[in-house]
Amino acid sequence: MTDVLRVQDLRRVCGVLLTAVEERFGAEIDLSGVGVDYYWNVDLRSAFELANDPASEIDVGQGSDDVAELLALLGRPADDLPVLWHDLQHLAGVLRLLAYLDLPAVNAGDR
Repeated sequence: MTDVLRVQDLRRVCGVLLTAVEERFGAEIDLSGVGVDYYWNVDLRSAFELANDPASEIDVGQGSDDVAELLALLGRPADDLPVLWHDLQHLAGVLRLLAYLDLPAVNAGDR
């Protein structure tokens, strides 16, 4: 395992994966037609502090809220810096939704 995360590599990986998403689902994804919006979410701190059982820290996330928050981020003034721990969780929610939509059992009829 590599102990160094290069942001440049992460940016390239995101580009590769988002290109694949666009090829698979198109340039726009109608979220009203995907049939899911809510998902289970483990509190960020609990997800990484493995000493305790995270079951009591499971809550519900919402894909449409994640998208709305990301679009709001794009509309913020340039001097309004992102709150990384918050904004990245919304990005992760959207990325997990895209991963879910690509599961073979979810879209078996599309292939």
